[in-house]
Amino acid sequence: MAKGYWLMKSEPDVFSIDDLAKVEREPWDGIRNYQARNFMRDTMRVGDGVLFYHSNGGKLGTGIVGVAEVVSEGYADYTAWDAESKYFDGKASEANPIWVMVDVRFVEKFDEILTLSDLKGNAELSGMLVVRRGQRLSIQPVDEEDFARVLKLGRGKG
Repeated sequence: MAKGYWLMKSEPDVFSIDDLAKVEREPWDGIRNYQARNFMRDTMRVGDGVLFYHSNGGKLGTGIVGVAEVVSEGYADYTAWDAESKYFDGKASEANPIWVMVDVRFVEKFDEILTLSDLKGNAELSGMLVVRRGQRLSIQPVDEEDFARVLKLGRGKG
């Protein structure tokens, strides 16, 4: 099966690229959108590349800040049936988990953020979902060519 590529969004005050770098590997939990869940459950595979995107970055900025890698197949997001979790879903249980997560590991942090303006300003990236109006999904597929272009831009910016 061919390697896949993704853009995964996280609010940096909740979980940032620096947080991932510290722990090295972390479950990508709390996804409560069916389309994003289906990507993790049905399409993501170990070894897939991830563009780590800080959303609602405030002073830290909003955009692609680095790279991660998927290091587990999708499995039940146990935070959904933990009543103490901010991701609790009363409809989910161990018998009916509903939600899925994957583990990701840190690969690299860019020296500078690759902002949404940077992405929109590059005509070669016009096919990326993140640059399209109304695309707010927290997990988005990225084609291989766009992934490579973003890596080149991110690595060359600093």
